[in-house]
Amino acid sequence: QVQLVESGGGLVQAGGSLRLSCEVSGNIFSINDMRWYRQAPGKERELVGAITSRGYTDYADSVKGRFTISRDNFKNTAALQMNSLRPEDTAVYYCYADVRNSWSRRDAYWGQGTQVIVSS
Repeated sequence: QVQLVESGGGLVQAGGSLRLSCEVSGNIFSINDMRWYRQAPGKERELVGAITSRGYTDYADSVKGRFTISRDNFKNTAALQMNSLRPEDTAVYYCYADVRNSWSRRDAYWGQGTQVIVSS
């Protein structure tokens, strides 16, 4: 069994910063891609960015230059540093991990989500 726990959401004024964290625990042999998604009210879930096990990153155009994803492979954690936040960044943010367990089974796991609210 694998669990993802996110933390770090909250309320911030436009132009401010927040840092989200995601910790993966349980039966883990290796973690491939880790991603951050978000879902705003009334909208579909969208990919914010991703990071490979080797640290290569990719971002949605809407957050490029403002958001940064990092990970610690020893601690099985990932982080999303969000700067220059805008009201349109308001959403529930979800962590995603592609995990291979000790029996070589590979599955995708999601965190429970953390709310980010950016006030204007």
